[in-house]
Amino acid sequence: MSGQTPMAIGHYLAQLRDQAGLKQAELARKVTWSPAVLSRIESGERELSQDELDEVLRAIGTDDALRLGERLQRRWEVLVAPPLTHPDQDLLWDAELAAQQLRALAAADDMSASFQRRLDEYLEELQHLASLVLKREHTVAFIGSIGIGKSTAICRMTGLEVQDNGTPVQPVLEAGAGGITVCEVHLHTGPQYGIVVEPCSDEEIRQHVADFVDHISRASNPAGNDATEPPDNEGQGISREIERAIRNMSGLRVRKEKIEGKTTRRDDAKQLALSHSSTRELLVEVLARMELHKRDARYIWYDASTGKPPLVWLKETFEAINNGRLAEFALPKRIEVVAPVGLLKGTDLTVRLIDTKGVDRTAARADLELHLEDPHSLAILCSGFNNAPGAEARLLLTRAREAGIRNVGLKAAILALPRPEEALAVKDDAGDRVETVEEGYELKGDQVATALEPLGLAELPVGFFNAREDAPSELQEFVATQLQRVREDFSTRLAQATAKVHEVIQNREQEQTQAIIREAAAQLKNWLTQNTDCPPLKRQIHASLINELAKAHASTIHAAVRRGGDWPNLNYSHQLGHGARALAAGSLGRKLKDFQAIAENLRTNPEYAMAVSLIGQAENVLLVAFDGVLNKMRLLGETLFENEMKKDALFWRDCENEWGQGKGYRERVAERSKQWFDDERKDELNQAIQSLLSTEWAESVSRVSALLEG
Repeated sequence: MSGQTPMAIGHYLAQLRDQAGLKQAELARKVTWSPAVLSRIESGERELSQDELDEVLRAIGTDDALRLGERLQRRWEVLVAPPLTHPDQDLLWDAELAAQQLRALAAADDMSASFQRRLDEYLEELQHLASLVLKREHTVAFIGSIGIGKSTAICRMTGLEVQDNGTPVQPVLEAGAGGITVCEVHLHTGPQYGIVVEPCSDEEIRQHVADFVDHISRASNPAGNDATEPPDNEGQGISREIERAIRNMSGLRVRKEKIEGKTTRRDDAKQLALSHSSTRELLVEVLARMELHKRDARYIWYDASTGKPPLVWLKETFEAINNGRLAEFALPKRIEVVAPVGLLKGTDLTVRLIDTKGVDRTAARADLELHLEDPHSLAILCSGFNNAPGAEARLLLTRAREAGIRNVGLKAAILALPRPEEALAVKDDAGDRVETVEEGYELKGDQVATALEPLGLAELPVGFFNAREDAPSELQEFVATQLQRVREDFSTRLAQATAKVHEVIQNREQEQTQAIIREAAAQLKNWLTQNTDCPPLKRQIHASLINELAKAHASTIHAAVRRGGDWPNLNYSHQLGHGARALAAGSLGRKLKDFQAIAENLRTNPEYAMAVSLIGQAENVLLVAFDGVLNKMRLLGETLFENEMKKDALFWRDCENEWGQGKGYRERVAERSKQWFDDERKDELNQAIQSLLSTEWAESVSRVSALLEG
């Protein structure tokens, strides 16, 4: 039966029975079976014959039940068969039938080479779009600066809050003024309340402890401090939350003592540092105190025997793990919070929420930017109300545009998090204060749109959520609506691709149509012939890296240098990959727009109505090829780092030695990095970048030209 397992069919039958309002015993009587037999069928233990299945479906009697019989007769030969519960079954089946037609037509003996290539491109497009529709697992990443209120908003939206003995409502995720959560936190639905931890590797922990030891050793020597900023949060080279966890894990706390009536602080770590002659010895001592060999737990589940309500237990356990106070757990790299409830109402998608680590100074981080590339990920860019859309959101969106990422308007949304009274403090153009919160939100939304207009993103969705006063349903609806926009885009694109396949097959034999298609193809090919060459690059691959070095804390740069440029807060590989991709997007973006303009002129000309499918396909193929060029350029930038820069031990040693030489460390490392790329020996690297870009663009043009032959 369509390749579906007895378990899948049985479970779906049970779902149909429930939807019809029938109890298992009632349905069993209708089909004159024992309840035990029906139970085995619904659990997948017993397989149904076709006659038995037809009898059960007639007994259930709903439209969905009658459609199931038809769906089980379908034979999926090209696309991946969707689950029986998939809401887009029929759309995917239409695409499957079109794909089967393409395969059958491609096998014909009289098929020209150019038309064969068109069929292959259509088949590849159908398979890609069908995979987007098939997958119903999405992530929603909340991104914003430290202390902006992401964690509180997430917990308010999902109902993960506790209130005890009349105290104010508290989020399950530890929140405060920022610098609280030690790592990225994922929230998703599961069988019961629990926490799953992905720990840092031993090497990652050693590096974190090395940063901590360096910070402690330098704390009593301000003259050697290279940072030109106050040592707040990331400015010290180790975040407050990481330092707090290491202190708790090693027992090196800052203790309050009263001496002669005055409260003083005694730092165990500083006292320990005074008893060791070198930072290496101190590093070993701190690691030994952490007893990492005993910290091998990876998960913990709620046990009612604790006597605590589930959410209270979840909050306390999360805080203990997050702060390094639970002896069984190592330093977390990622924490997953699991709850047996739907976390996002208003959607039947499987959604994982991500509370990303707060942004400090720069949002140009790989863990954040990947959410603007993944089609199944939605980036909720959070900001304060008064400064919305916020510098972090503007930077991420600007870099996405630089890198040539398409459909940014579907992959992101702005979420302003107002405090009480902020919305009512908004003034209109006449200088009068608004009368309602809704009016304040509307005016601020207009201001956000104006701020994003230079990026071509004035239509980016903007939401508002006051965690203290607004109903959780408002944020749930906002997020669910953005996910629905993504799903509708997937479905629309697949339906359009399927329709184009039917149109191409139908028009294949019409001579008049073929003449019009050849004329349109000639115009497109003429442009391609004149634009095969790639323009020379006007910038250098390291521009993005140098720009980020100029903005980072000195100690953040030192932490990255200590790790050979491989650190999430400042990752040389990611910056070089982005730089290479941005170079390609800037160099070829104008050519792509020119081709799209020509295609649009032809498409809107009534004389070429019969050639619209070919024009659209040529444009789509070039867009896909363009995306492929950008991805290869990104990989080239990352490979350049891995194969050349990361292995240059002398470079990293020189950068490390700049530490402790007084103020200006950031500028000195930036200059050394620039010199590394300006060295004459690197000319061949620049040539390799230009050569790859030229080759890939030529192949992209050739790929489109092949469709237009004949």
